[in-house]
Amino acid sequence: MENRALKDSNNVLAGFIQCGRLAPRFITGRPRISIPYYLLPTTYSLILAIFYLLSSIFFLTTPPAHAGGSHPVDELIKGVEFEQKLNQQLPLELTFQDEAGQPVQLADYFGRKPVILVFAYYECPMLCTLVLNGLLATLNNLTFDIGDEFEVITVSIDPTETPELAAAKKEIYLEQYRRPAAGAGWHFLVGQEAAIGKLTQAAGFHYQYDSAKQEYAHPTGIMVVTPEGKIARYFYGIDFPARDVRLGLVEAAANKIGSPVDQLLLLCYHYDPVVGQYTVTIMNVIRAAGLTTVAAIGAVVTVLLRRERGRKLGESLSKA
Repeated sequence: MENRALKDSNNVLAGFIQCGRLAPRFITGRPRISIPYYLLPTTYSLILAIFYLLSSIFFLTTPPAHAGGSHPVDELIKGVEFEQKLNQQLPLELTFQDEAGQPVQLADYFGRKPVILVFAYYECPMLCTLVLNGLLATLNNLTFDIGDEFEVITVSIDPTETPELAAAKKEIYLEQYRRPAAGAGWHFLVGQEAAIGKLTQAAGFHYQYDSAKQEYAHPTGIMVVTPEGKIARYFYGIDFPARDVRLGLVEAAANKIGSPVDQLLLLCYHYDPVVGQYTVTIMNVIRAAGLTTVAAIGAVVTVLLRRERGRKLGESLSKA
């Protein structure tokens, strides 16, 4: 169909060009072009040419229809998304295997520190590696250390993957992180399909398996979880600003980690769940600036008062 439409449109347009070539020129007094009326394109033929041209473009750029009226790729990615479930309690009773092949419960990694949770699969050809690389870059820019201020859990969404794959992946990333406590704080887990499904559903991580390519279609991002196992923050994509992740960890830890500067930043920045980032809150910035100004004035007044008292005390002693 598209070939015929393209051919017809080319034929009509070629006819117009040919008309221009065959048109005789009559010079009488001043230069002008005269074309016999029977060679002039009619309004109908112009419309027909435009129609054929547009239809040829349409058929060449439109993918073929499939049974059911939709493309398989569209059906595949329809259910792939990160559904925000802030404050959702994760099922910490679920059992997985760690990189050493030992059975573990999620609860083993919670209770004392906030946790960064990452869903991936270790033989992923592209996206998972980009997510883990982005996370690694962020972790290297943090002054917080894995194993000290927080834990990291990477869970494979592929139930066929083994602890050996998890161990190999862990070795790669620990080699690039190079901090002492990281080995005991960054965990790479594998599990059964039922456990993986319950955890991903609770976290709002929706993915699909492409049986034709034998790959998973999945969203990208990380989550920050409180020590009690409740989802505190989502960060989307493959690039995670160190400032945002740090503030997320501080908030998830109920301000038990971090510095006074972090508390000031939390006054100025507000977590926007729509974009998964911390954005500046103007009123909070003004309040923070006001508090800083008041504190500075108070410090100056205190110094002046002390100097004045010292001066008066010196005068009274000299008179005595």
